[in-house]
Amino acid sequence: MKSSIRKSTLVILSIIGVIGAFGAGIQVGQKRVGYVNTPQDSNLASIEALDLQPFWKTLEILNSKFIATTASSSVPSDKDKVWGAIEGLTASYGDPYTTFFPPKEATAFEEEVRGNFEGVGMEIAIKDKILTVVAPLKDTPAERAGIKPGDQILKIDKVFTNGMTVEEAIKNIRGPRGTTVTLVIKRNGGVEDIKVERDVINIPTIDTKLRDDGVFVISLYNFSSNSASLFRGALREFIESGSDKLVLDLRNNPGGYLEASVDMASFFLPLGKTIVIEDSGVKVKQKSERSRGYDVFNENLKMVILINEGSASASEILAGALREHNIAKLVGEKSFGKGSVQELIEITPETSLKVTIARWLTPKGKSISENGLEPDYKVTVTKKDIEKKLDPQMEKAVAILLDPNYKR
Repeated sequence: MKSSIRKSTLVILSIIGVIGAFGAGIQVGQKRVGYVNTPQDSNLASIEALDLQPFWKTLEILNSKFIATTASSSVPSDKDKVWGAIEGLTASYGDPYTTFFPPKEATAFEEEVRGNFEGVGMEIAIKDKILTVVAPLKDTPAERAGIKPGDQILKIDKVFTNGMTVEEAIKNIRGPRGTTVTLVIKRNGGVEDIKVERDVINIPTIDTKLRDDGVFVISLYNFSSNSASLFRGALREFIESGSDKLVLDLRNNPGGYLEASVDMASFFLPLGKTIVIEDSGVKVKQKSERSRGYDVFNENLKMVILINEGSASASEILAGALREHNIAKLVGEKSFGKGSVQELIEITPETSLKVTIARWLTPKGKSISENGLEPDYKVTVTKKDIEKKLDPQMEKAVAILLDPNYKR
């Protein structure tokens, strides 16, 4: 009977792989909106009320009076003037995640999303107005150089990062393979210089392992466009292993596509269960992303999710949903707290705007941005643990799953 159940579950997983990937592809595609010449009617009145006379006057003065004083300064092209104006408008909203991408930056961003570029391999963000490492990516120069989640970047080479946007920081950190960048890092009250040699970055997605003690481990490193499909394959391996004990390791996973996190959560939740609430403001009714109802596991599943400061965005959505629906326990350290969603909108064929459109709440209404996720079992990794190659967080997760009195 147990074998029969396992076999039917594998069939369901195979079928879901086709449907889930297709659905996610449509949703991701819809996020990229075509260029429009006219504002929507609902916003037209407020836009028309703007007094743009100061802008036109400034443009006229610059065009008639500006003289380049050095060989390195010059009159920008008409397109560059428009891009600069849009960048200034975007920056006025004061949101570190809302960014305009001129042509070169748009190309670089698309390369990063595809997961193949030259740099050091780490996710960064503005946290408490300081440029901060969300997480170094697995097997990248940043990880090998000792960069850690929560590190504050004070300088990039000789340039101070105070007031620098994430995009400006990325531009300064990236560079050709084989070149180096020196980062001045503040960590635990101390400051140190870390030199990192750039390389081609191929972002890994997933690893699986069946431990000798019978615990199956899925390590997920990002929520890329194909991560849900790879996750389905990992779950298939888990079922075939015969184990009922699962560790999902989301440490240092900076997130990615929302659709991927919803698809993954749906493997564990009945149809219609809330995965995350999208809060678009008091004037807009909240809406929820709900389980697609794959729900291939029964109540015998024992599950722990590992999180740390580098677990952000989609990682927090997945972990928060499975914890609040009593599917999994959380072990590790408090997550990063990146609970907002951005939509990538094409402004022209060569430029785009990444704009924050909502903030995420857990199924019980807790703000991910304000609080992050507190683990059920807080376990820190010390410097001695690292030196001895010990992983107390993983061992705690395994101990919980092997406990005969385990309860969800």
